[in-house]
Amino acid sequence: MKRSYHEQPNGYLETIEKGLAAVRSFRAGLSYGTGSREENIALLKHELETADAIVIGAGAGLSTAAGLTYSGERFERFFFDFKKQFGITDMYSGGFYPFPDEETRWAWWARHIYYNRYIDAPKPVYKNLLALVKDKNYFVITTNVDHQFQRAGFEKKRLFYTQGDYGLFQTISGKNGKTYDNRDWVIKAMAAQRFIPDGNGVFQIPRDRLISMRLPHELIPRCPDDGSAVTMNLRADDTFVEDAGWREASARYAAFLESCKEKHVLYLEIGVGANTPIIIKYPFWALTVENPNAVYACLNYNEAICPKQIKPYSICIDGDSGEVLKALQS
Repeated sequence: MKRSYHEQPNGYLETIEKGLAAVRSFRAGLSYGTGSREENIALLKHELETADAIVIGAGAGLSTAAGLTYSGERFERFFFDFKKQFGITDMYSGGFYPFPDEETRWAWWARHIYYNRYIDAPKPVYKNLLALVKDKNYFVITTNVDHQFQRAGFEKKRLFYTQGDYGLFQTISGKNGKTYDNRDWVIKAMAAQRFIPDGNGVFQIPRDRLISMRLPHELIPRCPDDGSAVTMNLRADDTFVEDAGWREASARYAAFLESCKEKHVLYLEIGVGANTPIIIKYPFWALTVENPNAVYACLNYNEAICPKQIKPYSICIDGDSGEVLKALQS
């Protein structure tokens, strides 16, 4: 018999609380680690090969390394009209723009979802990571909402997306506790803007570049249960829906951590910045302190750091995570 929500362990809250409690004790400051880049890559390769369990914590930097950038060439190619009309300069800020009507707002979101959720990343970074751990005892916690782990072939039962999923809608209030798959709607909304699928079925800008920034009124998405307005299933406030799938993943995360708490564990943090350290970074630090057999590894661009308290058990590698993962395969 399935346990109710309140009876299931909540890996999300439990690890946040652990991390917040521990970070107050890291009074000695932070360190960039020791050793050269080559030495640290060799050390990390050894840990990947010998660890009893690997816990991967991934942030936005991993998807950036995979080419899923929110500004620059990708933005200019697929959102050039929104930039010209509204002065929007990147996908992130566009998500908060006060569009003049729902038809325009949902045209934006259809593109935003499609080009970050329903296509493969331009670079094989996620697949390279999978190649390193596919035969290992691993689990992934990520704040990314782009579904790239599953697209690369990671097992769903080994994944926990804490902050939501671009591929899901929810009601505005979130009170019914349900989420709704949006793939069919996204495909219709892209076609309605005159995007054309290429030979691989990926929507591209037509040659004449005549695309629409508005959807027909009837394509504005609605809740299939009661016809009410919907929004993205992305954590922004307390209306975020932690549905049955989310709760089960949180419980699996808690169970995985419990199963390996005294083992030789590698806590591998990739691309986690300073915006949400309480979800992955601080808990990983705390878990490393608790377990004398644990090793903490941090791959990050200009932010590869660890508390001095765990410096002897840490591997910090600065630079492009994609290049580091490639080097680990050699």
